[in-house]
Amino acid sequence: MDKFVVNGGNRLKGDVTVSGSKNSALPILAAALLAEGPTVVRNVPELEDIVAMVDLLRSLGCEIRREGKDLHIEVRSEAHSHAEYDRVRKMRASVCVLGPLLAKRKAARVAMPGGCAIGSRPVDLHIRGLRLLGAEIELDSGDMVAAASRLRGAEIFLGGPFGSTVLGTDNVMMAATLAEGTTVIECAACEPEVEDLANFLNKMGARITGAGTPRITIQGVEKLTGCDHTVIPDRIEAGTFMMAAAITNGDVTIRNVRLDHMMAVVDRLREVGVSVERSNGSAIVSSARHLQPADVTTQPYPGFPTDMQAQLMSLLCLADGNSAITEKIYPDRFMHVAELLRMGCNIRKEGPTAIVTGVKKLIGAPVMASDLRASAALVIAGLVAKGQTMVNRVYHLDRGYESFEVKLREIGADIRRVNE
Repeated sequence: MDKFVVNGGNRLKGDVTVSGSKNSALPILAAALLAEGPTVVRNVPELEDIVAMVDLLRSLGCEIRREGKDLHIEVRSEAHSHAEYDRVRKMRASVCVLGPLLAKRKAARVAMPGGCAIGSRPVDLHIRGLRLLGAEIELDSGDMVAAASRLRGAEIFLGGPFGSTVLGTDNVMMAATLAEGTTVIECAACEPEVEDLANFLNKMGARITGAGTPRITIQGVEKLTGCDHTVIPDRIEAGTFMMAAAITNGDVTIRNVRLDHMMAVVDRLREVGVSVERSNGSAIVSSARHLQPADVTTQPYPGFPTDMQAQLMSLLCLADGNSAITEKIYPDRFMHVAELLRMGCNIRKEGPTAIVTGVKKLIGAPVMASDLRASAALVIAGLVAKGQTMVNRVYHLDRGYESFEVKLREIGADIRRVNE
């Protein structure tokens, strides 16, 4: 099992390039199941989750080959529609094959998905939405078993107790592309990744309007054909490098970034005292030596993303005063707090809120990553900590960051991967 060894104290400086969005690429790859003919998906990062999705799609009859950052996909057989537990248990996005399989093959059996241990993430809204399209769905031995001779358009409300559902919106939208009639999704997720998926589907011949807003309208079509599409940049990776630059008092140019997808993150960084400037598709990030405290609440897009909560917490641990971070998406997503305390942070948890009192310095220590974004937060803390930090279980991080330690080294970090 790999771990990162980080020697803190280096100021980050230079250029780093952001990879394609994991959270966009995964549902887009699943949507390729809907296509007749070849599909090319470009700017696909090389990640463990992508490897898992490719393996799953191959088991469902797809022929896939990678050429650099491009994946060439074509459905060769529709005989098998079972997404088995051994293939989906480690990756929540595997649930995205449910909608395409149901729409194209009229039946699907998909194991309940896994992923990071960051709290309850039920699939009830997925099931509800697909049932409203006319599917019959039941649970059997841990699998969702779905069937529909013909899907029909419907008006579907996808709001849940913590807001809209991104993957639920993806699943229903994909299924509705081949449904008879018009489907309207109310309280749809507005994330850029949902809009990217809609753009991909429209290139295939779908008729989708309103993606990126709370109301998406889908006019069903008879068939979809393969297309050529480039995945958007990963806004979470970009935000993570912004936090790394800020905590080290760095000066980093982050290339291939869409700041219009990141305004909540940029707003909080500027409040803390970090300069973020736009420059020809790049962001230039530099930091003041004294960081100011800030309050933040995670919310569905365009609010502050839950996937940036842990990284921001690491930064605020060095702010001059008290900050409050309230988690409204996954209230249990604070397992990184105990590990940051080991590094000298002063954090007090009160229900869904963490009160962060800034300290003068962090101290390197052995820490354990509990999930994908917590892993990045611990590395960020290690970049500025006095001494050596060992981040264990970085397989979590490999699910969502492409060559993370390599990119950090290129801008001055003292970090290396060690196999235990």
